[in-house]
Amino acid sequence: YASSRAVSSACVSVTGRTGTGRTRTMTPPKAAKTPMDHPVDYMPRTPLDLPIDEHLWVFGYGSIVWKVGFEYDERVVCCLPGYRRRFHQGSTDHRGTVARPGRTVTLEECDATKEPPCWGAAYRVAPKNVNQVLQLLEIREKQYDKRMQIDLFDGVDGGMNGNGSSGSTATTTSSHGSVIIRNALTYIATKDPVNLNWLGEPAGGVAESAAQIANAVGPSGPNCAYLFNLCDAMRSIEVEDQYLFDLEREVRKIVHEREA
Repeated sequence: YASSRAVSSACVSVTGRTGTGRTRTMTPPKAAKTPMDHPVDYMPRTPLDLPIDEHLWVFGYGSIVWKVGFEYDERVVCCLPGYRRRFHQGSTDHRGTVARPGRTVTLEECDATKEPPCWGAAYRVAPKNVNQVLQLLEIREKQYDKRMQIDLFDGVDGGMNGNGSSGSTATTTSSHGSVIIRNALTYIATKDPVNLNWLGEPAGGVAESAAQIANAVGPSGPNCAYLFNLCDAMRSIEVEDQYLFDLEREVRKIVHEREA
């Protein structure tokens, strides 16, 4: 991501943290018919629950798993029940362009009792670095319309011990193990009209998504490299994500045929 670009402190809204308690109030324009880029402070943000002088946990389920991009003190492999990873967000700033958008992952709600959790990695940021990391994330995730705080689990059967990092209440079943991190920050993309780059599930399914990913290239590189790196990252933590791996197989076929 372009860390040299300026970001307004108004878009980093945090309760309890000096100097960043303002909530940006703006009315975004109606969604465009085609994807487009927009300024860093375009998305309205709700305040974060971050007590003064405490660390911040950031949950990565996409590129942050393999390309962190900020300073952290600890990395923990963990999972988020009730959500699944999907390539439904258009990318016109990193892995595609306005003329040819790429696809990046977001989280989609699902039935936690019937589907496996979304695995990723959480990073603990020291209090002295929290504001800087928040500003970097606002740049990196500027096309994602929702930021939220979540509880993360260890994925081990045996119930929740409730010994998280703060006092929030666990939000899912004990079948996914114990809560090990509370109030972690993550960014997701939704189909809300404010999100100008939402693509959703294509009519052509995996084949259509694969074709788009195989052919899109943006300032951060080929869209297919984003997918391949994410798949490698999941394998490195021994996660079987069939959706990801099916998409990877189709994209590799297209890339191989093109290079043959």
